[in-house]
Amino acid sequence: MTEEFLYYIWKYRLFTGPLYSVDQDEIEVVSPGFHNLNAGPDFSDARLRIGSTLWAGNVEIHLNTSDWFRHGHQHDKAYENVVLHVVYNHDMPGHESHIPVLEIKDSFNHVLFHRYRDFLSTRRWVPCINQVATVPEHEISLWLERMLIERIERKSEIIHLFLKLGNNNWEEALYYTLARSFGFSVNALPFEMMARSLPYNLLVRHRDNPMQLEALIMGQAGMLSTEWKDEWPQQLITEYHFLKKKYQLIAVDKHLWRFLRMRPGNFPTLRLAQFTSFIARTQSLLSRLIHCETIDQLTAVFSSITTSPYWETHYVFDKKATRSIKKMGAGAVNLLLINAVLPFLFVYGRAIDNDSLCNRVLDFYTKVPGEVNTITKNWKTAGLDVRSAFNTQALIGLKNDYCEYKRCLECRIGIYLIKAP
Repeated sequence: MTEEFLYYIWKYRLFTGPLYSVDQDEIEVVSPGFHNLNAGPDFSDARLRIGSTLWAGNVEIHLNTSDWFRHGHQHDKAYENVVLHVVYNHDMPGHESHIPVLEIKDSFNHVLFHRYRDFLSTRRWVPCINQVATVPEHEISLWLERMLIERIERKSEIIHLFLKLGNNNWEEALYYTLARSFGFSVNALPFEMMARSLPYNLLVRHRDNPMQLEALIMGQAGMLSTEWKDEWPQQLITEYHFLKKKYQLIAVDKHLWRFLRMRPGNFPTLRLAQFTSFIARTQSLLSRLIHCETIDQLTAVFSSITTSPYWETHYVFDKKATRSIKKMGAGAVNLLLINAVLPFLFVYGRAIDNDSLCNRVLDFYTKVPGEVNTITKNWKTAGLDVRSAFNTQALIGLKNDYCEYKRCLECRIGIYLIKAP
């Protein structure tokens, strides 16, 4: 038995008959209260009828009655307003206490515990993988919306960090967020470091001079630390040396960037060139994204990104390739939207109490194709819908934050399956 399971029984009032305290007073759970995840009693603001008296207060739950004393609650003022001590096993018969004790080991269906124990002991990819398809669609939909919000909130942590770094300037925070995302998973950190070494307002100052803009970005990324032979990188090096001295810039170490086992279209040099073009062509970044009313408008902001002419025949400096326009592919744009743009707009909408913007962002998630990876493939095999980014982001969060830790009693899907008829 675990205390987590007892919380579950109490929270959902899954009792099989009348309840009586160990002193034989009848107990009616009018309201189980609110589960407290911080220090103090397990449930607060409960409403209980004990005998003929209606009580309002806190409830503490333990495996054994003696745990109250083992944990030192009798000396803790935080527990003075406990009106009921719920235990699985009353191991102190005859002990007098001013707090009523309710033993519940014979007051619930133990089939529920056996199902829960099976989830805990399984080695399946996720505990309920064989049963999840039997859960009603509306139950899954409600939980996936919650999971998506939680995933966005998790991503909001770094957005708020960027906001702090940018002195509460949302435009600067967006610049950092987009830069990190342009590096995708492999080069996210050096891309972020490059952006943090190069203030956005400095780039804006040089937006009308594409060569200076590319010199600043390539130089701060450490890509101009080599004496390249082609005319274009030589021009960039000359320009960068002047700007570096003027603004007293310190570049990122070139060796932080990863090229190995990457397709040329994902080389960091090309992503940096595309990022340069994006900064050059996009004025008032945040305002432009906020005013996109449709997902097509939002996608167009990024799918139209190209590069300076040199990169039409190169993926790296000094190595010529077949000529092609180096636009961002649909898959790359979708990842950029999923991992940076949509979370940022949602966090911004919440910060300014703009429910319309938040709802529009959630709608955009339903219109962006879902990611294809090991997690989403396994959920698809289990029978779940993975066509939209709304579902795939939610399911990735569910797997990583709940299933990995077997938090089945905190999961709407797990709760449904455990108490299913």
